[in-house]
Amino acid sequence: MISDRPPFAIEFYESPDGDKPVLRWITEELPVAHRRTLGYALWRVLQHMGVGVCGTEFGRQLGRGLFEFRVRAVPAGESAPVLLRVFCHATAEGIVLLLAGYDKAADPTPRRQRREIELARRRLAEFRSRRRRTP
Repeated sequence: MISDRPPFAIEFYESPDGDKPVLRWITEELPVAHRRTLGYALWRVLQHMGVGVCGTEFGRQLGRGLFEFRVRAVPAGESAPVLLRVFCHATAEGIVLLLAGYDKAADPTPRRQRREIELARRRLAEFRSRRRRTP
């Protein structure tokens, strides 16, 4: 049973210039139905399972500290399915860091998937580098 208080906190990757690209993608680019579906999935699944989503329908390990969170749903009142991917990193402090994301239904090509994974890997490397320099 899922408790009301999730064991994992969600945080958005923040670039050195203060941009939060995943938050911006969610709030500015996703249609409202997609945004609501993703928000619910982040809260109800990712915040409760963390990296444990891997090996379920909701995720898979990508290696080197990166995993994929998958959202597949048909929102109420909609006919087209929502098919989103969010690339994440789980920290030892119980934080799931959202590094990159995209609408797989809009662009299902393997090339796009690879491009987004590489972007997430670059952001993760930059995040780790900053953490090492911060006392």
